[in-house]
Amino acid sequence: MSASPAAVIIGAGDATGGAIARAFAAEGLTACVNRRSRNAEQLERLAQSIRDNGHKARAFPGDARDEAEMVAVFDRVEAEVGPIEVAVFNIGANVQFPIVETTARVYTKVWEMGCLAGFLMGREAARHMIPRGRGTILFTGATASIRGGSGYAAFSGAKAALRMLAQSMARELGPKGIHVAHTVIDGGIDTEFIKGRHPAFDEAKAAELILSPEAIAANYVMLHKQPRSAWTHELDLRPWGEKW
Repeated sequence: MSASPAAVIIGAGDATGGAIARAFAAEGLTACVNRRSRNAEQLERLAQSIRDNGHKARAFPGDARDEAEMVAVFDRVEAEVGPIEVAVFNIGANVQFPIVETTARVYTKVWEMGCLAGFLMGREAARHMIPRGRGTILFTGATASIRGGSGYAAFSGAKAALRMLAQSMARELGPKGIHVAHTVIDGGIDTEFIKGRHPAFDEAKAAELILSPEAIAANYVMLHKQPRSAWTHELDLRPWGEKW
């Protein structure tokens, strides 16, 4: 089997991550999708849906917080699929607790999902991209990375750390030909999670006040395809009517 350029999506869920995987597959890359092993069936369904549309996709279950598992995922993609041209970190970890109800376990778990996993993904992507002198590494961030909100100490802490990770990697890897970008997702996304929490979701969606996963994915593809003479590092994505 001939090698195929690969896009690794860490945190390929049913909404944004799935849309990102489909978008890169439509560009001719093999979408290598990842979620925890307990979600292996859903992950394979996503990969199969991409294949059903005539594109390439493989499922690589594994815990993004586990160093050995992330090393194995990236090594397997390189060995079984081909060179990793794009790596996307898309784990959310959005929780809300009053500060006095935020346990050390909650804070640690959110940091592991929102930041440590991003570090492991970024490091492993860089390890494979540096020798080739090319590649794109994208981190899905949030408004919480820039300003904290009431009840979001754990989430904001993790996302702020992820943003600094992305900046540090961009400064280190840019001169080596690797494009590192961080997106600031400012607004609710069209997901079941947001639908259950938004008081007027249907009306907001109809007015295009909810972020479309497909629109987010289109911007990720745009970042990957940017010419080297004009790279974006940080990109805000928000609905037209979102206050900021």
